Amino acid sequence: MQTGCTRNSKSICRSPLRCSAGRQIQRGCFRVFSNIRRFLPKPLRDDSTVIPVVRLQGTITTAGPLRPGLCLSAVAQPLEKAFSEKKAPAVALIVNSPGGSPVQSRLIFKRIRDLAKEKEKDVLVFVEDVAASGGYMISLAGDEIFVDPSSIVGSIGVVSAGFGFTELIGKIGVERRVYTAGEKKVILDPFQPEVPEDVEYLKGLQQEIHETFVDLVKSRRGDVLADDPDLFSGKFWTGRSAIQLGLADAVGDVRSVLKERYGEKAEPKLFSAPRGLFGRRAGLGLGPVHSGRSLTEGLGEDLISAVENRALWMRYGL
Repeated sequence: MQTGCTRNSKSICRSPLRCSAGRQIQRGCFRVFSNIRRFLPKPLRDDSTVIPVVRLQGTITTAGPLRPGLCLSAVAQPLEKAFSEKKAPAVALIVNSPGGSPVQSRLIFKRIRDLAKEKEKDVLVFVEDVAASGGYMISLAGDEIFVDPSSIVGSIGVVSAGFGFTELIGKIGVERRVYTAGEKKVILDPFQPEVPEDVEYLKGLQQEIHETFVDLVKSRRGDVLADDPDLFSGKFWTGRSAIQLGLADAVGDVRSVLKERYGEKAEPKLFSAPRGLFGRRAGLGLGPVHSGRSLTEGLGEDLISAVENRALWMRYGL
C-alpha cells in the first residue's frame, strides 16, 4: 500500500502530512495561524481558557450615598454577563464580606445557583479576608469553596443590634411622641424603654431566620460537615479550621487554582458593574430605598449605617 506521495504525475498525495511537501504546508499554515492569533483578543485564542471572575465584597445591605452596599441589584448585571460566557467551563466568585442582610444574602445566593443551573457551569468560590454570616451564605453558592489559611469563615447565626437613647433625650429636654394604629406597630423604639415582650418576639424572628440559614448550610455542605456542636452557634474560624469542619474545601487563591484546574493558559476575566456618575459602580449609589426622602434624612441614616458597617468588619478583627 502506498502511504507517501506517488511519483505518478497523474496521482495525488493521499497522505499529505506524511510527506515532505505536506509537512511544509503544515508548518506554513501553523506559522500563518500563529501570527494571526497574536492579534486576536485573548478570549478568541484557542490556547487560552477564559474564566469569568466576579468580586462580591462589602457589607450586604441596600446601597446609599455613604454605603456602597453589596446587594442583588448591584451584582445582578456582572453575574449575568459572567455566566453568559459560552466557552467558560466555570465562573469564579471572590467573596469578602462580614455579612449583613439575610434577605439580600439569600437573593444573591439564589441568583448564582439559578444561573449556574441555567448555563450549566461550575461555581468556584474564593474567600479572601472574611466570609461570615451572610458572606458565608453567599459562599454556599459555590460547588467548591477555597480559602486562605487565615481567612475568617462561619458565624452561622443571626444578630440584631441597635442603641437606646431613653436617658439621653430626657437629659436634653426632648419628649418622644409616637402615634400608631395597632399596638405593636412600634416596638424596640430606641427612644423608649425596652419591653421584655418585644425582645422575646424579636428573638422568635431571629430563630426562624437562623433555622433557614442552618437548613441552607446542611443542604449545600451536609455530606462533609463535621459533627461539632459549635457549628451553628455563631462562632467563626480560620480558613484552615473551616476546612476541617467541612465549611470549606481547600486552601487556594483564584489564579493558582484556575491554572491548576484549567491549564497554565487559563485567563481570569473580571466582570464588574458599570460605572455611573462620580465613578460609582451601578447599584452602589442612590437606590430605591431613598425615594421619597430628603437628602439630609438619607445622608443621616447612611452615616449611622456606615458606623454600624465598620463595626461589623471590626467584629472579625478587620
